[in-house]
Amino acid sequence: MRRNDREITDKALIEQFIAKEQIIRIAFNDNGDLYIVPVNYGYIYENEKYIFYFHGAKAGRKYKLSKSSPNVGFEIDGVYELLEADVACDYSAKFQSVIGTGRLSIVEDDEEKIKGLNTFMNHISGKSEWSYSKEMVDAVAVFRLEVDKLSCKSK
Repeated sequence: MRRNDREITDKALIEQFIAKEQIIRIAFNDNGDLYIVPVNYGYIYENEKYIFYFHGAKAGRKYKLSKSSPNVGFEIDGVYELLEADVACDYSAKFQSVIGTGRLSIVEDDEEKIKGLNTFMNHISGKSEWSYSKEMVDAVAVFRLEVDKLSCKSK
C-alpha cells in the first residue's frame, strides 16, 4: 500500500467494516478481459481467515468464470463522505475500503451450501436460521471465496 498512514491493520476494525457493508465486488480475469460483478455477501472469520459466501444462478458468466478462472480479486467500499472545497482540486472524500485476492469455488455439498446460504442470509437480514427445500438448494449456486490476501484503507 502506497499510503501506509491510511492503512488499517486492527483486525477488529476491519471486521466491523466488513460486517457493516453489504456489497462485495468480485473481479475475474476472462482471458485478458476483466469482468467485475457486485454481489451481496455473508462471511465467516475463522482462524485468521475470511471466507465470503454469495449465491447466484447455475448459469451465466460469473458461474462459468468461477469454474475456469477461480483466482479472483475483490473489493468492498463504504463510509463515503464528500469533502467539499472552494477550489476543484481541493475536493476530496472520506472512505474505507478492503481489497484482496482469493480463490473462488462453487459449493457442491448440500450441507455446506446451507451453511453458506445461512451465512449470507444472516449478514443481510440478521436472522441466522432459515429453511430451504431440496429443490431450492439444488437450484441455486453457492459460491465460496477463500481470502488469500486482504488489506484495508481509510481516509
